[in-house]
Amino acid sequence: MSREELDVAGGPLSQQTAGASVAVRTTLRVLAIVGVLVLLGLLVGGVAAAYGTGFAYGPVPREAAGAGDPPPSDPKAQKRFVGKLVAQHKQLDAALQAKVPKGIYVVVDQTQNRIYLKKDEETILNAACSAGSGLILKEGDWGKGRKWVFDTPRGLFKVKSRQENPVWKKPDWAFVEEGKPIPRNDDDRMDYGTLGEYSFQLGDGYMIHGTLYERLLGRSVTHGCIRVGRDDLRKIWKVVQVGTPVYIY
Repeated sequence: MSREELDVAGGPLSQQTAGASVAVRTTLRVLAIVGVLVLLGLLVGGVAAAYGTGFAYGPVPREAAGAGDPPPSDPKAQKRFVGKLVAQHKQLDAALQAKVPKGIYVVVDQTQNRIYLKKDEETILNAACSAGSGLILKEGDWGKGRKWVFDTPRGLFKVKSRQENPVWKKPDWAFVEEGKPIPRNDDDRMDYGTLGEYSFQLGDGYMIHGTLYERLLGRSVTHGCIRVGRDDLRKIWKVVQVGTPVYIY
C-alpha cells in the first residue's frame, strides 16, 4: 500500500472528513430543536388568541390610580382648596413630629454595624459596633438536640438596667459552642471581663456591652448582643440611663 493510500484511509484527510460529518449532524440537530420550539410557540400563541390569557385589560380606575378630584377653577374655591391642603399638611407634620424621639436615645443599624447616640435630632456619637452573626448552633446527639440562632432582634427596646464591670453568666449554648460539658454549678458559669467595663440590659439576655475583640468591630460576629469599643462605650455610659429608648433595625 502506498503512502498516499495510507493518508486517505487513516490519516489527516479521513479525520477531517469525520469531523465535518459530526459538525453537520450537530447542526441538523440544533436546527431540528429550534424548529420544534418555534412550532410550540406558534401553538401556544394560537391557543392564547383563541381562548384568551385570562387577563382583562381596561382603563385604570381613577381611585386605583391615586388621583383625587381635580382642583376647582373658581378663584374662591381654589383659595378654600389650598387652605384645606395647608391644614392637612400641618396635621400630618404634627403627627410625624410627635413620633420623633425626644431627648437621649440610641439607634443601632445592624446591617451596617453602626451605633448612634442621639439627643433630639443631634447625633452625639456615630461609632462602629458589632451585631449578631446570624449563625446557627445545633446541639449534638449527646445533648437535647437544641438549636440557637445568633440574631440581633429588631424593634424598640428600653434599657432595663446598667452594670459597671459586668459579670457574664454563660448560658448553655456557650459551653456547647466550646465543646465543653454544661456545668451544674452556677459558679462555673461566671465569666469576668468578657463584657468590658459596662453593659446595658435590653431584656431576654440581649445587651449593649464592651468587647475584648475591638478589631472585629464593624462586622456581624456576635451571638445577638451589640458590642461597642471601650472609648465609645464610656461615652454612652455617661448619658444613657435606665429607660433610655434603643431602636434596632
